[in-house]
Amino acid sequence: MVRRAPEAGGPARPSVSVCVVNWNTREHLRVCLNALGKDAPEAEVIVVDNASTDGSAEMVEVEFPGVRLIRNARNVGYAAANNQAMSQARGDFFLLLNPDAYVLPGCMSTLAKFLESTRDAGAAAPQLLNPGGSIQSSVRSFPTPGALLWDALGFARLFPRSRTFGAYRTTWWDHSDIREVDQPMASALMLRRKALDQVGLMDESFPIFFNDVDLCHRLRQAGWKTWYVPEAKAIHHVAASTSQVRAEMILESHRSLARFYAKHYRRSMPLLLYAPCLAFMAIAGRLRLLGHYLAGKKTADSN
Repeated sequence: MVRRAPEAGGPARPSVSVCVVNWNTREHLRVCLNALGKDAPEAEVIVVDNASTDGSAEMVEVEFPGVRLIRNARNVGYAAANNQAMSQARGDFFLLLNPDAYVLPGCMSTLAKFLESTRDAGAAAPQLLNPGGSIQSSVRSFPTPGALLWDALGFARLFPRSRTFGAYRTTWWDHSDIREVDQPMASALMLRRKALDQVGLMDESFPIFFNDVDLCHRLRQAGWKTWYVPEAKAIHHVAASTSQVRAEMILESHRSLARFYAKHYRRSMPLLLYAPCLAFMAIAGRLRLLGHYLAGKKTADSN
């Protein structure tokens, strides 16, 4: 990556600003920041700490003095914290990066070069790998009623190679080739500043979930494309933060899905379809929550 010309005699402006939102994942964050330093030491890195109690912010101050640290007095949520970082970032591209995601060598430069050469690309995501090295399924389609229905009924598991039944989780695709996609995980997602200037930052009415889906949807509506670029790679430990409050996150996920439908589908869907969709989401959320409690009880009983 290169640095842009200095602004008004000031320091050189970075081409990429990395935005990391952290909540009580100190050890992951340390590895994440070390990986960033090795891959792109010239990048601007901004960490927003959402009132962690595990010493995360203190660790950043002591071990990574070159990182810009924003310490929030309370947990303002993922969307608002990312907006804080992007509002202060100076780069042409913003890499949203979870603290449990570690970029591999060349990841950032590959994504930046792709965006520089693909003028209608508003976002680009790397291939995410599980800690063991296997490819992580990190791309989904937009959550249309049909895609969600086939997934909930188990058709994706029965017919994983079907583009219809496996649409939501893209089970028909092995995530090995470059292609335009609907919505990759924002665990590692590079965004073009110019595109965000047009569509806006993250919608904070989606505090934890579906803010990235909403953003990708708005990019698509504005004519920007989102790409999956497997030449760029990162290791991702799933849900390091949200697993700490699993029950609350299950309910919030389904509430956010309902908000997404209200924002993007309500006006285009007939009420006879929209109302059952909302009811289905509410029931699915309660069933997932029940499954979570039963699994926890089974684990407790076996100990």
